[in-house]
Amino acid sequence: MPFLPYPQIETLDPDFIVEELLYFISEDVPDGDITSDIFFDKSLVSKAYIENEEEMIFAGRQIIEQVPSLIEETVSIKVNFNDGERIPRYSKLAEIEGPTKFLLKVERTLLNLLQRLCGIATNTRKYVDIVSPYGVKILDTRKTTPGLRLFEKYAVRCGGGWNHRLNLSEGILIKDNHIVAAGSITRAVEMMRLEHPLKFIEVEVENESQLLEAILMNVDGILLDNFEPETLKGLVDFARQKNPAIFLEASGGITLANVESYAKTGVDAISIGALTHSAPSVKLHMEFCK
Repeated sequence: MPFLPYPQIETLDPDFIVEELLYFISEDVPDGDITSDIFFDKSLVSKAYIENEEEMIFAGRQIIEQVPSLIEETVSIKVNFNDGERIPRYSKLAEIEGPTKFLLKVERTLLNLLQRLCGIATNTRKYVDIVSPYGVKILDTRKTTPGLRLFEKYAVRCGGGWNHRLNLSEGILIKDNHIVAAGSITRAVEMMRLEHPLKFIEVEVENESQLLEAILMNVDGILLDNFEPETLKGLVDFARQKNPAIFLEASGGITLANVESYAKTGVDAISIGALTHSAPSVKLHMEFCK
């Protein structure tokens, strides 16, 4: 099956995680925790655990494991699940022991990030489960939260989805505004090949004539955007007759309610911005042991 050539975010660099966590925490604690600083001695140590309040797909083991790197004092961590696992509600995701003031300092920031990522992974898995019988891949998009793109695309992978291009520098996707600027699909593709002869080229099309023009230019992939499933099926059949090896991606207005009808059309992949921009966060809490 044809597929996009973009790298998949299978892991996150530990140094990157630590750097980002420190930045996120500094946003919440720019000048110390002025409440906890009054009530808790610096030497006090506590045990706590992170628990989920709903069934979910886990995306956060690599993040939790870097918490000890945020502080010079000793912090012990035990993570009980792997990323990508389906976790029953009220499970102890991780157990933490360390300075009480430190745990209180990082609690909200850590939970906020984990809730977001687990929500994306859980949302993604719902789509993946529906389309898996049809051999169709679920793709993410660049519709991510600014500053969280690597984290969110990693969460998509934890949910069983696949990463589209990471950024505008990584790949070529010729869209309607580019076609207008160039004057035609043919000219747009020619311009791209002149500057980037080895790059994978994908073109967004709006009708059958544009589809044929893109196929005749021997592009690598086609983005079929905002078509109803019945119309899309006809375009997919047309494209396969002309070039069986071409990559075909559907997008636009695709939800959990209708994604199966799009998967049945014969496309290779379905890209869904809602994987990241509309994923509800799952409910997590950190409970301190008495």
